[in-house]
Parts: sequence; C-alpha cells; structure tokens
Amino acid sequence: LREGLAIGCFYVESPAMRMLLKKLQADDYLRLVAASSIIRPGVSKSGMMREYILRYRHPERREAARKQLPELYDIMKETYGVMVYQEDVIKVAHYFAGLTLAEADILRRGMSWKFKQRNEFDKVRDKFFANCDAKNHPKAIIAEVWKQIESFANYAFSKGHSASYAVESYQALYLKAHYPLEYLVATINNGGGFYRPELYVHEARMHGAQIEVPCVNKSDGKTNIHGNVIHLGFGLMRDLTMDSIRSLLLARHNEGSFRSLADFIDRVDISLEQLKVLIRIGAFRFTRKGKKELLWDAHFQMGSVKKVTHTKTLFKESVKEFVLPPLHYHRLESAFDEIEILSFTVTSSPFALVEILPDIPLTALEIPQHVGEVVEIVGYLIHVKGTSTSQKDYMSFGVFVDQRGHWIDSVQFPDVARRYPFRGPGCYIIKGKVTDELGFISIEVSELHRLNTVNMDVASTRLKSTDNYYGNTLRLSSTTLRDR
Repeated sequence: LREGLAIGCFYVESPAMRMLLKKLQADDYLRLVAASSIIRPGVSKSGMMREYILRYRHPERREAARKQLPELYDIMKETYGVMVYQEDVIKVAHYFAGLTLAEADILRRGMSWKFKQRNEFDKVRDKFFANCDAKNHPKAIIAEVWKQIESFANYAFSKGHSASYAVESYQALYLKAHYPLEYLVATINNGGGFYRPELYVHEARMHGAQIEVPCVNKSDGKTNIHGNVIHLGFGLMRDLTMDSIRSLLLARHNEGSFRSLADFIDRVDISLEQLKVLIRIGAFRFTRKGKKELLWDAHFQMGSVKKVTHTKTLFKESVKEFVLPPLHYHRLESAFDEIEILSFTVTSSPFALVEILPDIPLTALEIPQHVGEVVEIVGYLIHVKGTSTSQKDYMSFGVFVDQRGHWIDSVQFPDVARRYPFRGPGCYIIKGKVTDELGFISIEVSELHRLNTVNMDVASTRLKSTDNYYGNTLRLSSTTLRDR
C-alpha cells in the first residue's frame, strides 16, 4: 500500500492511483478510504488532493492550517481541514456558513449542472455568502471555500462509498501481498482489470512464476497454477472455440492425458483449423516435435476432413509415422504466433522483437539516482492515459516497463505530445528530465521514438535465424528479461 504496488487490486491499480499512493505513503485503512475519494476528478483538479497529501505528510502544515482557520479545520479534523467527501460539503455549509442541514443538502445536490437551473439552489447559494459575511469570515476565505465546494461536490464520493471501495481494495491488497501468484491467476481468470492480461502475466513472472503457454495435457479452460508454474488457459486463445475446449477437456477427463498428436486426433472432436491453432501456440510440445512437423502430421492425418467426430471402435488403427528432414525455424516464430493467438508473447521478451535494440544501459531502478538530469531509457509501452490541460490542450501520461520488468512513468506535456505522439504498442526510446514529486519518480519527456519491430513477413528476415524449436525454446523468468 505504501509503495503503490497494487497491480491487480480493485480500484487502486491505475497509474493515477499508484502515483497517489506513492505520494501519500498511506499505510492504513483510513488513508485508503480518503485516497478513494481524493483521486476523483473534482478533488484532484481543485488542488485539494495535493493539499491533503502535504498536510498528511507534514504535521507542521496541518498546524498552520488549523491556526489559519480553526473553525473550518475543526469541522474536518479527520481530513486535516480538507474537503474530501461529499458529506464535507454539508458540514461546511452547516457549521461554517450557518445553513440548515436541509439547505446544506440542497447545496450538495445542487452541484450538478442539471440541478443548478433550479431556483432553490440560487437561493441557498446567496444565503451561503450572506451568512458567511454575517459571521465576518474573510472574503478571500469565503471565495476559496466556495470554489472548493463548487469544484468537487458532484464528483467526490460520499464517505460510505469510499469506505466500501476501500474495504474491497484492502482485501485485494492483503491477498496480493500474501498470495501473489494465486491472486494474479484469479485476476487473469476474472477477465483482468484496468490493464490487459499481458500485464498480469508479467506481474506474476516478476513475483517468481514460471509462465507456460497452453498445453493440451496441463491447461484448463481457465489459467491454473501448481506451485510456481502457471499454465495459461485455453480461454485466452483467440479463435479457439468453446466447443473445441469442451471436447478437449472432456476427452482428457474421461481417458487421461494425451500420448501423442495421433492420440489427440483420435479422441477429440475438432476441426483441422482448430487443431492448427493449438499446434501453433505450442500445446503439443510434450511430443518433443517441432510445430512444423506437427502441422505436417495434422494435415496428413486429417486430410480434407473439415471436422473429425468419433465413435468407439474395438481396435484402433496405427498411424503411419514419417521421418522428415530438418525444417527451418526462426527463433521469433513462436513469439509472433503467441502475439497473434494470445495478443502477447510468453516465450520471448518484447525487447527481443525489436529490429535494432540500442545499447542504452539505464534501468528503471537507477532512475531515482538521476533526479533533475536528462536521461535516455528503453521501455515497453503498457498504457497511455490522455487528458486535457486547463487550456484544453492534449497531454498524456505513459506507463512502460524496462528490460528488467520494472516500471517507468512518463508525462508528455502538450508540445511534446504533439511532436512525439505514441505510435501504437511496442518499445520506445524515452528521453527526458527525471522529476521527483513527493517521492513519485517520473520522466518529463522531451523526445519519444518508437523502435521498429522485426518484420516476419519478409523472406530475408525469416532466413536470418535457424534454430531447433525445442532445443532453443526460451523459458522466461524475471532474471532473463534483460538478457533477451
């Protein structure tokens, strides 16, 4: 919680929330409740999020705020005099401005544009200012309090809402801290969260998991885990139908593991096209045969039959075996098959797919040592969040991982966002100034360049590398990311 290590955890895994938790350095439930509300647009844009963080982290700032306006501070002691929840609007309107509770609730509800058209809201607003003047509150303070109310009341959470969200988040954080691999598998099987499944697979690998592509003998419809070995589920595979998955699992349940490709074809109702998808993902690697040999065998055994269906027979015919000459294999063929079928690569690092990977040694863990300096680093793009400045100019925030799998956070201000737009998924050279805002390290980007990916459609590329498929298949771990 304190470090913002919340990937996969309900409501607190987004880049903005991770940044807030890092700045806030919260380590208890009540701070998480507050964080659930101050991340909302109205609170953050009004400046109250930053003020809350500063008062939480610096007791002297709290004391200064209390001395400046003790009446307002005492109303909201729990949040150090900062309006965080919708109820705070009612408190301030009632105790600070002297409105009745009914009038205060009209004020809270009246922050929506639809409600602002009603006459009762105008009357309550006028009474707010009149009562504050009668109480001799300084006009500057009155204007500031009203600005805060107006800016966030329609966008903040009620405290009960924030508390219920925080319960879910805290439980998720507990499970992530104590059972990280099991929790991440559950997250994948739940359809993911804020990010695409690739990131949760990556996060599991960073926690020591061995990730395996689907296997006809080890995988299930959903992703499973045994010890630290995670087999991705058939449900993650594009173009593999539920009928094929059910037929496969039923045959395995009834008669045990498959002994060969021929045994699989003999027992499972499946079409040639569906079988090819399984072969290409590596689901028959237990046979120790290469994918191309298996594809050749599949075409030979199934011929022009669109789909095989089975009936029980007394005797089983033996399948003729052929000895094929060595077939050409490029080391990245599996990676591109995985991207096409799973949408991400498992057996290779995304950095291995770059045509020319520049020799830039800086890692994410070293970035904090360069605060105030301009640096260059290579990162794989995870997420982009676009937003608008107060002048309505587009800017963005980027999230990357480096070659060792650690986070890189970036900000692209409008000028840079125009000149160096993101050009889709892939690896980028990130150049910019390292900043430290309340303990959150990021790069203010000055240049952003996407690196070209290897083009496997070009024959000359396919012929550059010849590997034996099963002899050189890479099994990625967190320590091999950089080497690849």
